[in-house]
Amino acid sequence: MQLKLTDIKNVLILGSGTLGLRIGLQSAISGFNTTIYDIDEAAFVSAKKIQASILKNLVEKNVITSEAADAAKQRITFTTDAAKASVDADFVSESVVEDLEIKKKVWAQFAVLCPPHTLFTTNTSYLMPSLFAAETGRPDRFCAFHFHDVFWANVVDIMPHPATAPWVTDLLMEMGKKLEQTPVFVKKESPGYIFNAMLVALIGAAGALVTYDVASMEDVDRSWMGNFKMEMGPFGILDSIGLETAWHITNTLPDTRSKKFSALLKTYVDAGKLGIKTGEGFYTYPNPAFQQSDFVNK
Repeated sequence: MQLKLTDIKNVLILGSGTLGLRIGLQSAISGFNTTIYDIDEAAFVSAKKIQASILKNLVEKNVITSEAADAAKQRITFTTDAAKASVDADFVSESVVEDLEIKKKVWAQFAVLCPPHTLFTTNTSYLMPSLFAAETGRPDRFCAFHFHDVFWANVVDIMPHPATAPWVTDLLMEMGKKLEQTPVFVKKESPGYIFNAMLVALIGAAGALVTYDVASMEDVDRSWMGNFKMEMGPFGILDSIGLETAWHITNTLPDTRSKKFSALLKTYVDAGKLGIKTGEGFYTYPNPAFQQSDFVNK
C-alpha cells in the first residue's frame, strides 16, 4: 500500500531529545496528531519546557498565533508505553542516540508494534540507513529523513538506501514541505548527507587546530566568526549539536586526527558537559562568551 500525504494523520517520534522534541513540535504545528515516545519519563520535563519556550518565541516573532501554539500543544502526547505509541502510527521519525546497536534494537521493537502501512524514517546524523534497514521489517518503506535544527536551520535531507521504494522519497519531499522545511534529495547513501559532510570537515579541522595546540578554542571561533561574519564558530556549533553526538561521530572515524579530537570530546561527555542542553560544553550557557559584543575583537 502506497501512502499519500493525506493518509498521514498520526506521527510518532522516537526519542524526546534535542531533535526529537523539535521534530515533534513542528509536526504538531503542521497539524499532525503527534506522539513522542521515550524510555525515560523524566526526559519529558525538559522536552516540554523547551517546546514551550520555542512556541513562545514563535508567537512573539509572529510566526504563528497564540491560538495555533495552544492547538499544537493539544496535539502532542508524551508516553513511555511503546505499544500505545505505535497502535495508530502512520509515520515514524526516529531520533534515538547515534549508536548502531541501539538503533537496531529500537527498530526491531517497533517493526512488530506498528501497523503494516506505517512509513519508517530515521533522523540519524551519520549512520547509513542500510545498516539497520533489515531490522525495520519493511526496508522498502524505510528512508533517512534527517533534520538539522527544525526551526532555525529548517532543511531536511532525504536519503534512500538501495531498497527504498521510489514513491517513499516522493512522499518525503512533500512531507518535508508540509513540515515547513526545505527538502533536499541525496541521490545515494553518503556519510553526513550534504551539510553534515561539509560540517564534519570544518569541525575536524577546528578540532585538530586545538588538539595539536596550534590555537585556542576561542581563537579558532574568533577566526571563523570574524572572517565570515558568523554568529558562532565551530566550537559554538558543536555545543548546539551536542557534544555526545559529536563524540559518537568522531569516535567512528579511523584517522589519528579524529581519534585525538574524539578523546577530547569524551572528557566533556564524561563530565556531563554536553553543550547548550546541559548549560555547559566548550562554553557556558545561557550567555556564552562568543555572544558577547567584544568577543571577536577581544
